[in-house]
Amino acid sequence: MTAETVLTNARIVLADEIVEGSLVLRDGLIAAIDTGVAHTGEDMGGDYIIPGLVELHTDHLEGHYAPRPKVRWNPIAAVLAHDAQVATAGITTVLDALRVGMDEDADLTSADIRKLADAIEDSVREDRLRADHFIHLRCEVSAPDCLRAFANFETDERVKLASLMDHAPGQRQFVNLETYAYYYQRKLKLTDRAFQKFCEKRMAESAMNSGPNRVFIAAACHERGIVLASHDDATSGHVEEAIEQGVRVAEFPTTEEAARASKAAGLGVLMGAPNVMRGASHSGNVSARTLAGDGLLDILSSDYIPFSLIQSAFFLGDVVEGISLPQAVAMVSKNPAEAVGLSDRGVIEQGRRADLVRVRVDDHVPVVRTVWRQGRRVA
Repeated sequence: MTAETVLTNARIVLADEIVEGSLVLRDGLIAAIDTGVAHTGEDMGGDYIIPGLVELHTDHLEGHYAPRPKVRWNPIAAVLAHDAQVATAGITTVLDALRVGMDEDADLTSADIRKLADAIEDSVREDRLRADHFIHLRCEVSAPDCLRAFANFETDERVKLASLMDHAPGQRQFVNLETYAYYYQRKLKLTDRAFQKFCEKRMAESAMNSGPNRVFIAAACHERGIVLASHDDATSGHVEEAIEQGVRVAEFPTTEEAARASKAAGLGVLMGAPNVMRGASHSGNVSARTLAGDGLLDILSSDYIPFSLIQSAFFLGDVVEGISLPQAVAMVSKNPAEAVGLSDRGVIEQGRRADLVRVRVDDHVPVVRTVWRQGRRVA
């Protein structure tokens, strides 16, 4: 039996324009987009209808599983809590970022991470989830156990993206050691002497492990068809290394130099939506608004605040001249979907998945009123 839903009296955000009209959803797909045609259906009251958001890098799941030091929550319950939060923020496709490679500041273990992955996959099989979930491996290439942890996912077909990152002092995000000290010394409550030893150990691990781990993981991902991302590139040299390794997404470049080189090489430049909302990076790196104004921003990620993704889509055009709402919405839907090969979603177009969000804007804040995944209401 054909399942059909009609949404009428809507402002529909298409790939390059906004039209007023109706959407016909049939069997999980967008069957028709009608303007100026009277339909009987669910009255959207003039609200926006945008494509379901596609999130490539959210660190939010681990916090639901380990909400306090040494506290572990039921992994399925953690996944369900995370799923509810992303879906009600308008995210219909999410790549849950799971860490591969631990160091002494990590509260989680590789076994914990595999438990979370199993909980995601079990929940997908049992149809418990509102959003469509995949996995993004955050590969800490400086960590001694990185490759052992990566091996835990060698047969996991839900992995869509892997990022190559090195958070050791003196590297990429933390070239400035004062910034590193502000972040880690306070977090770990170390004396100056203990912090110096900590830094020396981390830098030695980076020198020993990062190079070979990058090469191994890049080769494995190419063989399995997993999209590769670089992380926190700071120089054109970093970008050249990323290109040699077959990277397709440049996550959170820390300088305009790196973003410009990434864009010129055809990489999708991804920045954090919280950076857009705050007007600056929390680490003192380049502003996402600056990159957007220079035409160097392709993809936004909620990173650590799920709701920031839809917030940034409706805010970016207010603070960056020349960016339309369809262009901003593409940064949170069409562009990330294309970056990881999900060609069936991310734009409102006949024949695409009916992953949609109804949004009203109140006092410059988007209010998510309804969310559909494959034509079925999930929020």
